[in-house]
Amino acid sequence: MNSPHPPVPTRTFDAVSADGSRVHVEVHGADGAPAVVLSHGWTCNIAFWSEQIADLRGDHRVIAYDQRGHGASPAAAPDGYSTEALADDLEAVLDAALEPGEQAVLAGHSMGGMTMMAASARPAFREHAGAVLLCSTGASGLVPESRVVPMRAGRLRTGITRRILGARAPLGPVTPLSLRALRYGTMGPATPKDRVRRCVEIVHACPRGARVAWSAVLDTLDLELGVRELTVPTAVVAGDADRLTPPVHARRLAAWLPDCVGLTTLPGIGHMSPVEAPEAVTAAIRELAAAHLKNTEPAA
Repeated sequence: MNSPHPPVPTRTFDAVSADGSRVHVEVHGADGAPAVVLSHGWTCNIAFWSEQIADLRGDHRVIAYDQRGHGASPAAAPDGYSTEALADDLEAVLDAALEPGEQAVLAGHSMGGMTMMAASARPAFREHAGAVLLCSTGASGLVPESRVVPMRAGRLRTGITRRILGARAPLGPVTPLSLRALRYGTMGPATPKDRVRRCVEIVHACPRGARVAWSAVLDTLDLELGVRELTVPTAVVAGDADRLTPPVHARRLAAWLPDCVGLTTLPGIGHMSPVEAPEAVTAAIRELAAAHLKNTEPAA
């Protein structure tokens, strides 16, 4: 399967966050089916999860939302970008999309995984999280440990990486150069060309203001405490060719989590694992739903 766009949603609505920001939410699948909530990463949008949505919607209710400033969710005020805002937005989505006491599998990629860490002690998270998937993500030290710049670790590499990730220049149209650059920085060497283009088109669609604002948040990220308070069953998935959040982050998360139910390393896969290895990521979501949600059975 290779779905470039998510299916047409069953319904859409805006959840209202604590500061009044509106968060665009899509629901796919039938009411009453076991619920899955998908939270995308920095510079992405709901379309990033298109293959997971297409696969899961037949027997799950899939709730996907655009992080503030991404996709159809409007930009926030200049001071509206923080890990607290990530947690606020997720709480708003959970309260609006799920029935009281209803639990779901919460899957987060990159900044979406950081959202789970940031929200782990929040009341709505504790009420609604039946299990969590942390996919290609980390809790701290993102810039110093990034391998996007091919040189020895140290202050110089960290400084160059910081300038690249926080660049204010517009990305402009997709070009052969941007395809090569984004492929090198975010994907594994064997990723098919059509999947590379999909990722690059999604990244280039992210508004510059949100891209820059969130890069500053990620630069100073420290969510170790949030990981240690993530007490629900949690699986970790990472690509061994991930330059943005190398596998050291996944191993650290697995060691810190109170209830880690598995660490999966995907050979040859980079940072964009839900697009690069959709079957593996979807299978991890299904396994968590089967094990930790009621009325869910493994796929045949």
